[in-house]
Amino acid sequence: MTPAVPGPQVLLTARGLVKEFSVRGQGGAFARKRVLRAVDGVDVELRAGQTLALVGESGSGKSTTARLVARLLEVTSGTVEFQGDDVTRLSGAALHRFRSEVQVVFQDPYSSLNPRHTVERIVTAPLVYQGRSVPGGARAFTRSLMERVGLNPDHSERHPAQFSGGQAQRIGIARALAVGPKVVVCDEAVSALDVSVQAQVINLLRRLQREEGYSYLFIAHDLAVVRQIAHRVAVMHQGRVVETGDRDALFASPAHDYTRALLAAVPRIRPEWEAARRARARTRETADGKRETT
Repeated sequence: MTPAVPGPQVLLTARGLVKEFSVRGQGGAFARKRVLRAVDGVDVELRAGQTLALVGESGSGKSTTARLVARLLEVTSGTVEFQGDDVTRLSGAALHRFRSEVQVVFQDPYSSLNPRHTVERIVTAPLVYQGRSVPGGARAFTRSLMERVGLNPDHSERHPAQFSGGQAQRIGIARALAVGPKVVVCDEAVSALDVSVQAQVINLLRRLQREEGYSYLFIAHDLAVVRQIAHRVAVMHQGRVVETGDRDALFASPAHDYTRALLAAVPRIRPEWEAARRARARTRETADGKRETT
């Protein structure tokens, strides 16, 4: 009998995550406060070198879950384990070490980048904040990271406003990679970008994962985007995970009504359009091959 091949190691695990917020009802200063449960008993696993997509409509709790996993919010109850260690109660130096391993790329690159700082200062800030030296010096380190994310290293002294939205998001990715994390949380990291720019950033993330082994927790509401990058998908609805599975299996045969509703909302490409696109791609490949041999 052939022995089973072990799958990728589980790197990060969330168990029973609950997050409650106290909100004031209508009626002004004397209104009674009520408790809003934004995340309600969420269980997820992220495996080494893979992408787990958390999907759902706005208000489903997926971004709150991401912030709990990254310790940007404190849990009401439940645990987050990273490489087998509970990180929900970490503080001080131990919390700094955890944040070196888990970094976040936010939805709006311009609001998450200090407009007064140059790219060099933005990219090196996480190392400075953690009291770590910048390998090779700030200028060389920044130029190297900019090349890795597809930016012109000669622009390291520019400010965020001098870049397009896609370029600014690449700066955010470079900042996240500066401390050498194992997990990158992409919180709607491409949803504010044009479709063509989305594809470029997704291809960048996939290349970095393939070459350097990053694990991504990818937050999105667009299943068409998720299909391009995810290995596994967890569907959230009203603060709970209603379905989890491998990407292809979940897209082919969703088990939950809410998942089926999300998939039904994805725009469909007409088969004849897709066939024409593939034919054009084959023609270009053939032409490129002939030019290389002449």
